[in-house]
Amino acid sequence: MTKHENSLTTEQIDALVEAHMGTSIDTPMREGAFDRSDEEKVAMIAEKFTDIMDILGLDLKDDSLRGTPLRVAKMYVKEAFAGLNPDNEPEMKLFDNKYGYSEMLVERDIKVHSHCEHHFVPIIGKCHVAYIPNGKVVGLSKLNRIVRHYAKRPQVQERLTRQIAEAMMEGLGTEHVAVYLEADHMCVKTRGIEDDHSSTVTMAFHGSFQNENTKRAFLEATK
Repeated sequence: MTKHENSLTTEQIDALVEAHMGTSIDTPMREGAFDRSDEEKVAMIAEKFTDIMDILGLDLKDDSLRGTPLRVAKMYVKEAFAGLNPDNEPEMKLFDNKYGYSEMLVERDIKVHSHCEHHFVPIIGKCHVAYIPNGKVVGLSKLNRIVRHYAKRPQVQERLTRQIAEAMMEGLGTEHVAVYLEADHMCVKTRGIEDDHSSTVTMAFHGSFQNENTKRAFLEATK
């Protein structure tokens, strides 16, 4: 068995995928995942994607298709999966809470563009996040950047929700954090069951947001 082969049968793999099973809060990464430069990754992915297109029977001499492998490779490394690289994690610069603001702060309707790690097709949705300051505050755009960073990798929505919450708690120095994420999964809409109408909602509540009144106030604010 090579390092690329899996000991699970096709039926077992299909069962895990249909169960939407994840492994942990951490994105599964192999040892040495960051040994190669982005440029090396782009070149290698372009070569592999050329093979995929050739296997599918596409004519790579065609003007429309000739540049596709490189375009896909750049998209994967520089855009769609840029959140895999820890060097791209946004810095959480905190400021003194000079206004004395002590209520929840809600950032609504943050766009989410991610990819399902089971089929590598898009997950598209929106995220609402909130925190209650603990002496420090952060620039609002940093909350959007946290969501974007963790979305830009192969994901399952449950893990993405938890990663956003954990990053906010660590970066803001407060346990009082809430996350609400609603998304459409193209692996549901465009394959398999092909359900155009369903969406998936996940939530994370920590600290004071576990209080039913505070939780209710946050959920009302997201409407």
